[in-house]
Amino acid sequence: MLLAFSEMTHPHIVMNPTVGHGKPCIRGTRILVENLLDLVAQGYTFDDIIRRAYPQLTKEQIADAVAYANELLRNEEIESTLVSA
Repeated sequence: MLLAFSEMTHPHIVMNPTVGHGKPCIRGTRILVENLLDLVAQGYTFDDIIRRAYPQLTKEQIADAVAYANELLRNEEIESTLVSA
């Protein structure tokens, strides 16, 4: 499935088939959005990410990555595999 997004809405996010197998990454880098989300899920703050993992990024780039992922999930139809008790 091909998902389109607006460069105006997410100016820091690009998808290039020659970078990260076409997965969304931060413009001008090879840093995948999923890698940033993994760090956020581990409890890293944006400052932690910049200080400890990706000093070349800005808070705005990281926030855009999180917003991009949020938008994808908000617009995704998810089939529930959970069974309620």
